[in-house]
Amino acid sequence: MPSARRPAGRRPATTYAGVVTRVSAGESRGASHTISVVDRISEVGRDRVPFSVEFYPPRDEDAEARLWRAARIFERFTPAFVSVTYGAGGSTRDRTIRVVRELARDTTLLPLAHLTAVGHSVAELRAMIGWYADCGIKNVLALRGDPQGGVHEEWHRHPDGLEYAVEMVGLVRELGDFHVGVASFPEGHPRAIDLAADTANLVGKLRAGAEYSITQMFFDVDDYLRLRDRVAAADPEQGSKPIIPGIMPITSLRTVRRQVELSGSQIPPALLARLTAAAGDGPEENRAEVRKIGIDLATAMSSRLIAEGAPCLHFCTLNFAAATIEVLGNLGIAVAA
Repeated sequence: MPSARRPAGRRPATTYAGVVTRVSAGESRGASHTISVVDRISEVGRDRVPFSVEFYPPRDEDAEARLWRAARIFERFTPAFVSVTYGAGGSTRDRTIRVVRELARDTTLLPLAHLTAVGHSVAELRAMIGWYADCGIKNVLALRGDPQGGVHEEWHRHPDGLEYAVEMVGLVRELGDFHVGVASFPEGHPRAIDLAADTANLVGKLRAGAEYSITQMFFDVDDYLRLRDRVAAADPEQGSKPIIPGIMPITSLRTVRRQVELSGSQIPPALLARLTAAAGDGPEENRAEVRKIGIDLATAMSSRLIAEGAPCLHFCTLNFAAATIEVLGNLGIAVAA
């Protein structure tokens, strides 16, 4: 198996410091990183069901080693793309930028860079977008972003920043030949007035030039199907754009509770009861039993989503490969020859 560390002999990563950093043309692997996410999932989909994975920027050296181990494992399975998140409140900006650059430079993976408006002036956003362009990165997920404390905290626009994700879509498209995606919410955004308003917001982002959306993680496939139907009913043209479902294979009750707390997603009561019973009431949860339920659920969800015509399966990995690889194996997705 290839090394989990970055290849020796590469120059250290350039850290974003508020200005655009120029990168020589030879540093990126080139054309493979300029194809759009939509074209990539279409290309992969000729042979098998496309899948993609989501990474988090590492907090320390051990976490970074884990991310690179996962990246090298997933590379063998040829995901359609890999996304790198942006922490609440923009707290992981520099790490996100560095990881995206290194994935583009040191792997064959297609990186999708998350970019959020929270905590940034328009000038800072312009600089970061320009930095991505100089690195040959053309796929951006344009997000408003969550406050530092998570989705339920009060949102405050930067005095010189943007208010809405639709403005982020416009800014990214204005600054270059980028392929832009946005977020969507099967259960509705926690701060949306109702599902109709949430649907209108998504349609607005798509009309502004977003080519697809990736959903917040969810645990009931019917929520995804209802979202897809709402968008198609509101605007058939925009409804034809891919809505990529976000799936999190559950391996720990404590972890998934934290994730839904931050994201605003909901664990269905029946599922929560099963997970709670499996975890037990001892001082340490029975993670093996929780994981079994989580893998079975992610496999069943993925199978139904494939049957319902989902364009791609997007897995939230928390920088671990094993659970997602197990689900892919259950689906018959093997290592590329």
